[in-house]
Amino acid sequence: MTTTYVLLNIAIILALVGLLIYMQRKHVSFSKRVFTGLGLGILLGTFLQIAYGPGSEVVSQTSEWYNILGRGYVRLLMMIVIPLVMVSIIQSIIKLEKSSELGKMSAWIIGILVGTAMIAALVGVGSSLTFDLNAEDIEAGQAEQERGSMLEDTLSGIEDMSTPQKILEFIPSNPFEDMAGSRSTSTIAVVIFSAFVGIAVLGVRRKNPEQAEMFTKIINSIYAVVMRIVTLVLRLTPFGILGLMANTVASTDVAGILELGKFVLASYVALIAMFVIHLIFIGVSGLNPLTYVKKVLPVLGFAFTSRSSAGTIPLNIQAQKNNLGVPDGIANMSASFGATIGQNGCAGIYPAMLAVMIAPSQGINPLDPGFIIPLVIITGISSFGVAGVGGGATFAALIVLSAMDLPVALAGLLITVEPLIDMGRTALNVNDAMTSGTLTSRIMGKLDKKKFDDKEAIEKDLSTAM
Repeated sequence: MTTTYVLLNIAIILALVGLLIYMQRKHVSFSKRVFTGLGLGILLGTFLQIAYGPGSEVVSQTSEWYNILGRGYVRLLMMIVIPLVMVSIIQSIIKLEKSSELGKMSAWIIGILVGTAMIAALVGVGSSLTFDLNAEDIEAGQAEQERGSMLEDTLSGIEDMSTPQKILEFIPSNPFEDMAGSRSTSTIAVVIFSAFVGIAVLGVRRKNPEQAEMFTKIINSIYAVVMRIVTLVLRLTPFGILGLMANTVASTDVAGILELGKFVLASYVALIAMFVIHLIFIGVSGLNPLTYVKKVLPVLGFAFTSRSSAGTIPLNIQAQKNNLGVPDGIANMSASFGATIGQNGCAGIYPAMLAVMIAPSQGINPLDPGFIIPLVIITGISSFGVAGVGGGATFAALIVLSAMDLPVALAGLLITVEPLIDMGRTALNVNDAMTSGTLTSRIMGKLDKKKFDDKEAIEKDLSTAM
């Protein structure tokens, strides 16, 4: 009987995929198709949860088939991340009039990412205190205890690594190995290698312009092919979001969320507050925050659904370039750095909230400036050195808690609501990357404000590209 139900569920999602294809053929705008996929995924996931229960065998087997659509799409995005980042950055640097612009660009992007991570830590502290969160109020079951033990074991493997050693991990020693994604910091390593290639071409252009011109033509040709691959993959976004959202909703532990509802609410209040702060920065720079929101919403929707900052890099870059008027180089660097440095949700808000929750159990007053100031500073440092590692939120939390001499095992109490909160954290991380790119472009006078202000730019660009 289980097989029959699974086949029925497969037939349902295939019918919904057919509906999205029909909308595409009728030239319905890309953003509308993305949000239709999101809505259909929520409805389908809700149906699966009500009909079979989140822990049932039917849902388990159905999710495996739905993963072909959802996680398969994320894999395709991950497939194009390294080629896209590498070729785009080389091409962008070749186009620079002065190599000194690269240093300014990088400094502003990283400065904004880490600076907002520290602000995010303060927001996390404020939310925890406002909602009076306390780790002692949460009951620990077997799963939570096992998770706590695992975190302690994980910490023992990374706590001996100093901050300089973590930064050293970003520097490539074998670029081909990093192109294969062998390390958690591979994306940044590829960015650094690509920057060296671009700068080298600028040097060759002065001494041997013919060879530089030949290399530039090759890069431009490769870039055109890579961007075509990007377009082909991004066309699948509505279908990928449908599969991802259906699985997420179907497997959500409603009972666990209700039990830890106070923490979930506090987390999303903090995430929304930080998102508003991003918009304030956009407004202060002389740009319309509402226009910005409309243009980045499809990207944030995918980030929220996929829970993958790295997987969102291609969408992030395209949105910055096509919708916001950010130049190629800044868009690529902010998207790449933002996926591994200064993540406001995973490395800013989350560790700070955990620290404030756990502090009373150790006899520490979380309102004490002697506790808050070091917490914010450590969070800023950790957001640079740890957020790029797989499971960024967990690793950032481990480093911050251990640096503050707080027990890491208590972080395991939140295992049941991790997926739900991680969706919001990822969306905020990606928005921070886009904010840093937009602000850096504005500060350096390189933003195409006409494109930013064009409210129809997103529809026109996506309709031609998608």
